[in-house]
Amino acid sequence: MFTGLVEEVGTVRDREDVDGAARLHLAATTVTEDLAVGDSVAVAGVCLTVTDHDAGGFSADVMPESLARTTLGRLAAGAPVNLERAVRADARLGGHIVQGHVDGVGTVVSRTPGPRWDEVEIALPTSLARYVAEKGSVAVEGVSLTVTHVSDASFGIALIPTTLAATTLGTLAVGAAVNLEVDVVAKYVERLTGADR
Repeated sequence: MFTGLVEEVGTVRDREDVDGAARLHLAATTVTEDLAVGDSVAVAGVCLTVTDHDAGGFSADVMPESLARTTLGRLAAGAPVNLERAVRADARLGGHIVQGHVDGVGTVVSRTPGPRWDEVEIALPTSLARYVAEKGSVAVEGVSLTVTHVSDASFGIALIPTTLAATTLGTLAVGAAVNLEVDVVAKYVERLTGADR
């Protein structure tokens, strides 16, 4: 489990494609401080298992399902990615509950700079719109954000200076594809109430 509070922006060192899957080699420093093989790291919001690591980075395998359903299939050497280690039980939950299980890919449709922030509109798959609520939480590229408004086709977020500076969201251009994870609580409520039937 993650909080959606990015610890650092890493870089894809290299990518190996093998039998429809991929192995990503990522440059990172902060998340490698206490990393062990088998640990979980959210990479652009996708929960991956560490297969190897050193002081300068780590490697993780990406299965065909994740390559097809997330933006990881589009990553190439040099690409920046948001990184977050799994939350510890004794840590503060500063963002919201993020599983690292991407629900779909959205597209940045507009970006409006403000005096100290940016307002961003993201188109989302119609099937996900029912899980997104105004003033609710959503993870975009693994970043926990508050929804400013929502429609059946898109939602808005406001990026504060810290988010602009400390994550990849600061440089996202219109047309960029982004990993989306909706609030897991909304999905469980729907399932338990039978609203999905």
